[in-house]
Amino acid sequence: MADDYQAETYGDRIAEVYDDWYADAPFLDTEASVDLLAELAGDGPVLELAIGTGRLALPLAARGLEVHGIDASEAMVAKLRAKPGGTDIPVTMGDFADVGVEGTYPLIFVAFNTLFGLTSQEAQLRCFRNAAAHLDDGGVFLIDVFVPDLTRFDRNQRVQVNKLDTAEVQLDASRHDPVTQRIDTDHVVFTEHGTKLYPVFLRYAFPAELDLMATVAGLELKHRWAGWKKEEFGKDSHRHVSVYGR
Repeated sequence: MADDYQAETYGDRIAEVYDDWYADAPFLDTEASVDLLAELAGDGPVLELAIGTGRLALPLAARGLEVHGIDASEAMVAKLRAKPGGTDIPVTMGDFADVGVEGTYPLIFVAFNTLFGLTSQEAQLRCFRNAAAHLDDGGVFLIDVFVPDLTRFDRNQRVQVNKLDTAEVQLDASRHDPVTQRIDTDHVVFTEHGTKLYPVFLRYAFPAELDLMATVAGLELKHRWAGWKKEEFGKDSHRHVSVYGR
């Protein structure tokens, strides 16, 4: 891993374009996500790990839930604060694996593959343990991540073109380490004005490993769905929404 890649690097680099790229992305299914989170949250409060620009937190708060957040990136949280209602959500700055907040919650969640943004097994396990410690009686910890597909890589590399027109080219350049389960990617944007890099470094885990982390943290799998609408999870599922509780 590059020595200068820190917990806040992804957010600090991508904050300027994050909402343009992802806030209304149909594959994220924000409406269904908020519906399920609100169902699991009951009367709240809710804690979102890596709250970012508030894609999920703001609509949850609009439903009357008390929402708290944790994030490492000041730039991402500044985007949240600039939105209507954004200043009303308490945000703790820091590494979300530490879950550095007081109190307990009926729902703690981390969405859109962000658990894999913790780039070691130790950090991911620490997140499970700390989340478990902040669940109230009957509380649940929800994660939303992709199912690893190692066939995407050729000789542990991959280049993918995401956009190509007369004004701009966007591509992803990735390198895979199967020993550490690491995928280091740069989103590269070329325009006539220059080149910008948006790095995202991940450490993936298969569902069985995540379940083992939960067991070590004193949790067990309550539900696993293939999406936010509770689709059935199976061998051909590309992602999963998994819910853990005591």
